[in-house]
Amino acid sequence: MTPKDIDLAQKLAEAAGEAIRPFFRAKFDQETKDDSSPVTEADRAAEAAMRAIIEAERPDDGIIGEEYGTRNEGASRQWVLDPIDGTTSFIAGRPIFGTLIALMQEGFPLIGIIDQPISKERWVGVIGRPTIFNGQPAKSARCRELKNAVLATTTPHQFDEHDAEHFMGLASKVAPRKIIYGGDCYNYGLVASGHVDVVCEAGLKLHDFAALAPIVDGAGGMMCDWNGEPLHAESDGHVLAIGDHARVDDVLEAIACHH
Repeated sequence: MTPKDIDLAQKLAEAAGEAIRPFFRAKFDQETKDDSSPVTEADRAAEAAMRAIIEAERPDDGIIGEEYGTRNEGASRQWVLDPIDGTTSFIAGRPIFGTLIALMQEGFPLIGIIDQPISKERWVGVIGRPTIFNGQPAKSARCRELKNAVLATTTPHQFDEHDAEHFMGLASKVAPRKIIYGGDCYNYGLVASGHVDVVCEAGLKLHDFAALAPIVDGAGGMMCDWNGEPLHAESDGHVLAIGDHARVDDVLEAIACHH
């Protein structure tokens, strides 16, 4: 990984944002995919723009994209792209979706970007370096007790019955007024910037979480699965982001994972 890789990741974010902005709160085509999730013209335009740049500038690298699948599957370096994480928010005109870009080497993320192209907010995480938010270092918040934590998840409807029980175990340790719903990847940026303390999700795919770990980790927080293990290409989609390392054991105990 070189500084040129970080520059390229930023260039991808710019290109995706340019593709997305004309569609926001405008008329666009949308359809429902086989997994019942929505997809729009904006998702496809943004991913196509990013893929064209990678194919031109890094033809040997692999690409794993939500909309257009995998290219150069066996490559040790893989760009993982989610052009609009939070398509439902995008469709609803809520500027809390984001473009996710990750560079993975041998299955582990080295670079991660969350880009919100409407509010022009961008978190850039690089393994071993402080996370940068719009040019300034981002710092996750200290949280003295779990009961004071702000807990976020995109929607409780994404949990199956088993996972929902575990989530409610965690939610029961937090003040009800401090639980927020909606936000997708934006919540993880808010953990990195010290506004949200814990994010808990299940059923995520690689393109949903690959970019997030370098961002949260580089801001002083921690990302892991529900067993406390680091996230990688083979992770099962149970994801936690915790702003304060001192609360990791409390969160893992509350979620009491037996799956």
